[in-house]
Formats: sequence, structure tokens, C-alpha cells
Amino acid sequence: MSSTLLLDTATWDLAVDTAGNIAVASEPYALAQDAASAIRTFAGEVFYNTSIGIPYFSQILGYAPPISLMKAYFNEAALTVPGVATSQCFITSWDNRVVTGQVQITAEDGTVSAASF
Repeated sequence: MSSTLLLDTATWDLAVDTAGNIAVASEPYALAQDAASAIRTFAGEVFYNTSIGIPYFSQILGYAPPISLMKAYFNEAALTVPGVATSQCFITSWDNRVVTGQVQITAEDGTVSAASF
């Protein structure tokens, strides 16, 4: 069973629990949140592995690509998360250069979960 630091869905920043400690998310939501984080990762952004991430600067921002291309990149990124078997992305808004949506993942054990990005 894996866990990850819980991120506030509005600010994508660390959240605290009722005791004031940094909150932790557990499966199945942890996998979905990790998939959403992978979708939000820019190519070259992760200093210990610059080969991962979505090519936002070179192929998305300023180019107005087809939604199908963005969904393909998003699903590919979500599938890099260990434990994620399938991924389906939904674009809920594309307004003023801001894309928001939801990733729905199926874990290797068959559990389904979703997180917004």
C-alpha cells in the first residue's frame, strides 16, 4: 500500500490534518493524485530525471493543440505512476490559457479513483 503527501485541490499545495500535521493521502486516492501530479509536470522540470514530464513549452502552451493530443500526453504521464494500470482524462475547462480536468485511474488491483488537475 502506498501513500503520498495530500495536496489541497484548490492550491495544489500541502494540506494539514486536524492536528496541524502535514496530511497524507492513502490509496486509492494517492495513486490518482500522483497521476494528476504527473500531468502537471513540465518536461525537464524534475531535476533528477529531466526525461519525464509533458512538453508544455514546446508543444502545448502557445500552440492551441487538439484536445486529443493533450489527453494523449496526460494519459501517458498518468501511466508512468507505479501501480496505475489504466488512465482516462477529461478536460473540464480550457479558459484563458488554463486547462483543468480530471484523471480517472484504475489501479493494478482494479480499484478506480479520480483526482482533478
